[in-house]
Amino acid sequence: MASTAIDPRARSGARLRVQKFGTHLSNMVLPNIGAFIAWGLITALFIQSGWITLIGDKIFGYAPGLEDGQYDYGFVSALGGWDADGGGIVGPMITYLLPILIGYTGGRMAYGGDNVRGGVVGAIATIGAVTGADVPMFLGAMIMGPLGGWSMRKWDLVWDGKIKPGFEMLVNNFSAGIWGMILAIGGFALAGPFVEQFSKGAEKVVDFLVDNHLMPLTSVFVEPAKVLFLNNAINHGVFTPLGTDQAVEKGKSLLFLVEANPGPGLGLLLAFMVFGRGVAKASAPGAALIQFVGGIHEIYFPYVLMKPKLILAMILGGMTGVGTNLVFDSGLRAPAAPGSIIAVWLQAPAGSLVGVTCSVVFAAAVSFGVAAVLLKTDKDEDEGDLTAATASMEQLKGRRSVASSVLGADRSGTIRSIVFACDAGMGSSAMGASVLRNKIRAAGHAEVTVVNKAISSLTDTYDVVVTHQDLTARARERTPSALHVSVDNFMASPRYDEIVELVGQSAAMPGPRTDEPAVASAGRGILAPTSVVLGGAAKTRDGAITEAGQLLVAAGATESSYIEAMHEREASVSTYMGNGLAIPHGTNEAKSAIRRSAISFVRYDEPLDWNGKPAEFVLGIAGAGDDHLALLSRIAETFADPERVARLRGATTPEEVLAVLDVVPV
Repeated sequence: MASTAIDPRARSGARLRVQKFGTHLSNMVLPNIGAFIAWGLITALFIQSGWITLIGDKIFGYAPGLEDGQYDYGFVSALGGWDADGGGIVGPMITYLLPILIGYTGGRMAYGGDNVRGGVVGAIATIGAVTGADVPMFLGAMIMGPLGGWSMRKWDLVWDGKIKPGFEMLVNNFSAGIWGMILAIGGFALAGPFVEQFSKGAEKVVDFLVDNHLMPLTSVFVEPAKVLFLNNAINHGVFTPLGTDQAVEKGKSLLFLVEANPGPGLGLLLAFMVFGRGVAKASAPGAALIQFVGGIHEIYFPYVLMKPKLILAMILGGMTGVGTNLVFDSGLRAPAAPGSIIAVWLQAPAGSLVGVTCSVVFAAAVSFGVAAVLLKTDKDEDEGDLTAATASMEQLKGRRSVASSVLGADRSGTIRSIVFACDAGMGSSAMGASVLRNKIRAAGHAEVTVVNKAISSLTDTYDVVVTHQDLTARARERTPSALHVSVDNFMASPRYDEIVELVGQSAAMPGPRTDEPAVASAGRGILAPTSVVLGGAAKTRDGAITEAGQLLVAAGATESSYIEAMHEREASVSTYMGNGLAIPHGTNEAKSAIRRSAISFVRYDEPLDWNGKPAEFVLGIAGAGDDHLALLSRIAETFADPERVARLRGATTPEEVLAVLDVVPV
């Protein structure tokens, strides 16, 4: 069912602030983990002490006649940058590519609205810090990237609405270039040297802990923090940048395994498999497979929350894993993300493979032993409430977790947010959202918000996601924690009644609505009488799309290229809504061709064949912002009412159509 809604007031203020800050840091790294993994694999394979060299020497042995007595690896040595003067791609990736990717991501996040402008300025600012220091500038990228995006946004607000028509591109491009230049100079002169000194200080702290055998004590803080859902903040916000610096210098870092070691979690779940009771014991085998092989560590968090004393097993297991890597002097070349044993082995250098494997095995053995003793000596006959523990974990997380579906938790939690998603977020999703919103209000659940979004802008924060059946797979990738409902008719799907019934069962919590479109002047300037055609000339679906698009172009609302985008959208997913209505509109990528929001209305005397369904009314839509949503809401209400549809069918003038839709003419 839907994800459990969490009251933010119930979450600890201090912990929430730490979590938000850590999440901000980790969100700059997580989207770029693929690049880190690529660098780690290239390093593991192609550097002079890498796997290819190791295997090659074993197979070919020493080649006589070469100056260094080694087999000539040619391309491998060039790619790995074996020469004293560098070269290859290993060095440039770690020095330039990875920090700039982080800076770009941070700038894009800080600017807001998923805007690439902030990312570009963030990347420019980051290159200044990168070239101003002699160490990999990950921490500098985490500072300069967001600073570039945030400050660019502030500057844009200064002259927002003050630029004369025709000069927008000139001002936007030069303002980004000039401000990016200033930040790059500042990064080179200030941020780079400052972060370099900070990195050297952090390295000394890590070396002190290692030299004095104190590194295992970090598990005392790391393991409880993981269960409080600070794992990504710790791993990718702290250990990944520090570990990468260390890996560049020493070829490996044990910091990559302080949090990501799958051993402690495996040991805990194995203990539940043997000594647990009830649901916890039955679900432990599947959870162990997901945790150890899949790398989803959060799967074991509810087991600890169910019996908090088991945190001792996790701490001792974590300490054992860190201590083992210290003894073997082992580590990883790059982050193991996710924390799967497969990822761990892939990122382990040849000389660390034994030590890394032992760290996982020994950590699992210790956590298993301690957890087994605690479970075996537990005098509490209650087997523990795994469902409640999962819900507690989700409260700490702030949204539903993958653990819910695996651990058999009750998924009929509170539904407070529903989103309709389509490719562009301007047409079919808006009308579908309006229909369902009215149904939910009629059922007495006005506290439930129903909004519409483009799939590309979805975040995993919604309880229910409704999409056309052809788009569900894409939406599921972006919102894996939500309940997904597929429909093929946005206007009159029977699934709507199922959703309303589900909302009624979920005991929704009251909350203020923020998604209400203003309807007092719905449609003013959006649908003009000149954009209404009674008796369309088209005979086919494609002809009708072109006819509706030409009305938008004639109204000055779009460029002519938008018509082609309308056809592309139709080829991807049908815009037929049901009840004789189709609403063709462009793709999300075509929004740059929209000058202002507008709607065109074409009625056909004979219904057109729209992918096997009769379309009598075709409404072309161009949505530059949200100002057309109020009119779409009215249109959805109209086409849900047979009497009003009959009035549209009998209208003889554009003014009558506007009157039925309750649109104020301009």
